[in-house]
Amino acid sequence: MNKADLIAKLADDAGLTKTQAGAALDSFTEAIAKTLRKGDKVTLVGFGTFSVSKRAARNGRNPQTGATIKIKAKKVAKFKAGKELASRV
Repeated sequence: MNKADLIAKLADDAGLTKTQAGAALDSFTEAIAKTLRKGDKVTLVGFGTFSVSKRAARNGRNPQTGATIKIKAKKVAKFKAGKELASRV
């Protein structure tokens, strides 16, 4: 399922137009992104938890040349499915 499919499903289930459903989905994703940027986590009971994790700097290898390269430390978004979602899958 891609974003357009999800918007169509939301619009159909909630009785909204696709434009309204798209705006709601964009608002939802932006709210999660802003919260994660602050370093907080978002917990949706029954669905899961979005959080931020720090990934340490490390050495990697260029697959074409075999040369060692340095990969910078960065923050990454994580999602852990809740019990209810995990049991449905």
